[in-house]
Amino acid sequence: MTENAVDLAVAALRAGEPAILPTDTVYGLCVTSADAAAYGRMARLKGREPAKPTALLAADLDTLLGCVPELRGRAGTIARALLPGPYTLILPNPARRFLWLAGANPFAIGVRVPELPKETAQVLAAVGAVAATSANAAGGPDPRRVDDIPREIRESVGAVVDAGELPGTPSTVLDFTQAEPRVVREGAASSAEALARVVAALA
Repeated sequence: MTENAVDLAVAALRAGEPAILPTDTVYGLCVTSADAAAYGRMARLKGREPAKPTALLAADLDTLLGCVPELRGRAGTIARALLPGPYTLILPNPARRFLWLAGANPFAIGVRVPELPKETAQVLAAVGAVAATSANAAGGPDPRRVDDIPREIRESVGAVVDAGELPGTPSTVLDFTQAEPRVVREGAASSAEALARVVAALA
């Protein structure tokens, strides 16, 4: 992977264009998190329904907490217990931040802090948090290689960062917006182990 691809991805994201970035699980279709219009372009490219939420992805917890400072108390304890890691956490969003990412429930937000490949870490160091979804057509298979990404998506983004083959299993999604946590999707890490860590952290 050349440094030029990282520079192109940074430039694309700053210009409001989508970029394809490797994560700890699958290739992600990403845009800057602060631009609702950019998110709309990404959703249309993927064929994603507007009511379906999209995760806010940050390189580290400090960046995440800077974006959503309300993640303290119980929510902050949960985030610190599981992140960084291959999880998407759905947490309370009382200030209704990033409404364009929230889907049908503006009082919840999905967040990720993965263990990122170095190329993506370099991109996020330059642009901050991004909105990220798997780089597939809606309902399609999760891409572990760039060649698995539909050609029409690859040809419509501002940059593609290729880090080779990834694990290919998407993140485990856990919803902590209610009194009892809910497993939305079993994925790259054990939900049972995650919930046990949360219980211990909250005890």
